[in-house]
Amino acid sequence: MIWVLVAVLVVVVVVLAVLLMRSQRSHRLQEDFGPEYERAIEERGDRREAEAELSERRERRARFDIRPLEPGARERYAERWEAAQRRFVDQPAQAVGEADSLVSAVMSERGYPVSEEFDQRAADISVDHPVVVEHYRAAHDISLRTTAGEASTEDLRQAMVHFRALFDELLGHEERFGREEREPTHVTKETS
Repeated sequence: MIWVLVAVLVVVVVVLAVLLMRSQRSHRLQEDFGPEYERAIEERGDRREAEAELSERRERRARFDIRPLEPGARERYAERWEAAQRRFVDQPAQAVGEADSLVSAVMSERGYPVSEEFDQRAADISVDHPVVVEHYRAAHDISLRTTAGEASTEDLRQAMVHFRALFDELLGHEERFGREEREPTHVTKETS
């Protein structure tokens, strides 16, 4: 009789330990991915599947050699961004295309694979930049509508704002600030 009671107690302790580990894992993923955590749950429709996907993203990202930009490269990219913004006045669609190319170039130089499909690139970026990855998705959506001739000038302006949010982080702001300080407080309507 006592052995049965000990066995039941061991099972209860193991179940509680497993539940605690799952809860801690969920909390850690929620903290690390922020709004991307909720987005993954919404997309998958299942918390376990979403958490498995986010964990897989983290494991994939760990295989990359992500590095900060050299100061000279950071300055060159910033100058190219300024040129794209100036071009927006006369050629908004081309400026958005240039902004998209600049984001990809910075991603590549930092060590992110850019030959992948867009959804994979966004997933890769979401590990290090979970707040601004939604800006990247919105800008990409507008870029697709631009090539189909369905984007207004206001849409193109919004694309520049969205691309700028990720571009700024990729240039190296995350090396200077903690994650909670990196979250953009607002997105301005200005592109300068």
